[in-house]
Amino acid sequence: MLNSILLLLGGLSGWEVVLIVLVVLLLFGGKKIPELMKGLGKGVRSFKEGMNEVTDEINKPLNDDKKEPEKKEEEKK
Repeated sequence: MLNSILLLLGGLSGWEVVLIVLVVLLLFGGKKIPELMKGLGKGVRSFKEGMNEVTDEINKPLNDDKKEPEKKEEEKK
């Protein structure tokens, strides 16, 4: 888990990450950080849902084309 976080931070060293965490603690305080993370989680979830909706809209015509031949075969029977 820590490796994936460090990878996302662009290869920062351990001391740099500790320094960033301390600065965040000083700026926002320990009580605000859970609220910030909750808001960040909601934002990421909303972004993923939006991306899934866009993907579904893009794939919808492809799925409709696949279903049409099946419907035509059923109508022939």
